[in-house]
Amino acid sequence: MKKSALILITVVLAIFLISSCKKGWDPEEQKVIDHQIIEQYVKEKGLNGQFTDSGLYYEILVPGTDAKPNISCNVTVKYKGYYTDGEVFDEGTVNDYPLSRLIDGWKEGIPYIGKGGKMILVIPSHLGYGHNPQGKIRSDAVLVFDVQLIDFTY
Repeated sequence: MKKSALILITVVLAIFLISSCKKGWDPEEQKVIDHQIIEQYVKEKGLNGQFTDSGLYYEILVPGTDAKPNISCNVTVKYKGYYTDGEVFDEGTVNDYPLSRLIDGWKEGIPYIGKGGKMILVIPSHLGYGHNPQGKIRSDAVLVFDVQLIDFTY
């Protein structure tokens, strides 16, 4: 009798624990959340850019030259990266680096401007560092970048 009661208590406890667990992370749900965050940010800042099909938001401030880089180019970019709450997480220059090795939001956005061009990129988490970022980047963070394309080579 004690053994069957113990088994019953164990089963009930297991069912309770399983049913009380939070729903796991859902990448599609995260895309919806990110889009809402970006829309709110754009509205608050009065930005006048556009969304791409991937969810990237960009505004071209200075178009730069007519020639534009492609994914095979090396780029030199001056940038400032921050969260939608304004906290800066990185700032600097990327020198003569393959565009193909940068985050997806940069791969998609930077080819919209030419040499000397400036833009704002608002990047949903799936095009940035995602759910399990390395270093000090927040998990599932929407990222904002002020970007200036200094130069590029084919």
